Amino acid sequence: MPDRVVGVVLAAGAGRRFGRPKATVGNWLTTAVDALRDGGCAEVVVVLGAARVPPIPATTTVTAPEWAQGMSASVRTGIGAAQRLDAAYVALHVVDTPDVGADVVARVIEAALAGPSGIARASFAGRPGHPVVIARRHWADLLPTLSGDRGAAAYLRSVRAPTVECGDLATGRDIDEPGDLER
Repeated sequence: MPDRVVGVVLAAGAGRRFGRPKATVGNWLTTAVDALRDGGCAEVVVVLGAARVPPIPATTTVTAPEWAQGMSASVRTGIGAAQRLDAAYVALHVVDTPDVGADVVARVIEAALAGPSGIARASFAGRPGHPVVIARRHWADLLPTLSGDRGAAAYLRSVRAPTVECGDLATGRDIDEPGDLER
């Protein structure tokens, strides 16, 4: 399938600032999975590491062996799983943006598939966020740029990845600390 999009939920971290792995917080993990699935992803991969959680039906769960190195390990593991699932595009999403729903995912996927670069990144009131959709043709160049707790941001800046404003659909707010829940 030429436009096959595989969604990847990045949920491997320990959530040190939050006080526990975010994959274990409420229904955040299933919310992220549902957003990807209902937003147009043919399959969804959940990348875990610090926490073990019950399997989510109709997903592929993988463990990032080097999850403690940060986001880069999760992105590498997720893209590897997407390759094995024969994806043409990967939709990278994070577990800690619980207000991002299927409508955001669908908008970003549509932009990536329609645009010449094959890349699109959600933006919320002008602030870049997730999900990020990246065509397979970029993966070989992207993977070597991943390092430590930085995901694909440096690569996305280098290729001037187009953003898709989604502030009318969600805040896209990243919940890093318990106090962020009250804001």
